[in-house]
Amino acid sequence: MEDGSAPVRSGPLASVRVVELAGMGPGPHAAMLLADLGAEVLRVHRPGHAGSGATLRGRRLIAADLKNVDDLEQVRELIDGADVLVEGFRPGVTERLGLGPDECLSRNPRLVYTRVTGWGQTGPRAQQAGHDINYLGLTGLLHAMGAPDRPPTPPLNLVGDYGGGSMFAVLGVLAALIERQGSGRGQVIDAAIINGAPLLGHVLWSMLGDGRWSDQRGTNIFDGSAPFYRTYECADGGYVAVGALEPGFFAELLRVLEIDPESLGPQRDKDGWPAMRQALADTFRQRSRDEWSRVFAGSDACVTPVLTVTEATEDAQLKARDVFVEVDGVRQPAPAPLFSRTPAAPPAPARVRALRPTSRPPSR
Repeated sequence: MEDGSAPVRSGPLASVRVVELAGMGPGPHAAMLLADLGAEVLRVHRPGHAGSGATLRGRRLIAADLKNVDDLEQVRELIDGADVLVEGFRPGVTERLGLGPDECLSRNPRLVYTRVTGWGQTGPRAQQAGHDINYLGLTGLLHAMGAPDRPPTPPLNLVGDYGGGSMFAVLGVLAALIERQGSGRGQVIDAAIINGAPLLGHVLWSMLGDGRWSDQRGTNIFDGSAPFYRTYECADGGYVAVGALEPGFFAELLRVLEIDPESLGPQRDKDGWPAMRQALADTFRQRSRDEWSRVFAGSDACVTPVLTVTEATEDAQLKARDVFVEVDGVRQPAPAPLFSRTPAAPPAPARVRALRPTSRPPSR
């Protein structure tokens, strides 16, 4: 959509301007989150490569040929007036383009220059290609995921790209903006997935340190081996998620399922877990997913249906919280978190903004 006027912005970051150098993965997601919170985000992309999809919401799209001297200078001027720059290229790429942190900060000392990568800006793998699955594999997190008798299961690309990457990039941006209020100076943020993702799994290292976690997949409390923290198949092929960790919740689970606690043994006795899993599995197979959902409605047994992505948009709790919105005909998650005094505006489709016409040919 082309629109020369800037949309009305609201939210806690309404006074912040961001320049995003178009890329893929966690960088665009971080820029989207900043736009969701009210920031004005200008996405600079190669002509004909604006990108597509819901992740572009809230942006103003600017086509620029960075090999063209005039286009490059106009992009520099945009960065001069920005609070934040977000880029996700391999180390050294923006330097070769003439948009590296040294040059940008020399022109705009208040700039928060945010670099989102998998391996980070330094180290022996810094120039190596990689994706979410590779970063999780190297950090030890992937090894902990999945059944013990099957290969590790990638958790989509949520833990690496978006949890360890874009979320920590946004955290860095917000921290740097707060620090700038006192110092008046920007800085460079090196947001690497291999730094962020392990922090998401901090509990694993904590439990490993005190002997409560094993490196053997499928033997730990959160990896699906605990009978009271896993999914179970129902009569119709659907699944329920059981999270009855605490003794009181576990007791409520057994009460609703009409299982005698004495027949199972102590909840945390791992030797009894195989028989306990089998007893729960046999019981859950007796009814459909939605029947169990009704049985456990209002219960503190921590049992919920495993919904598909499509079904989730119609769930009563999620609808009550307006978790999903429709933008440009696409149903998608709404901005989060919610703010009492500076609520974010509903996300809008991306809009096109043109650079000034240039006359000089691209440099060779």
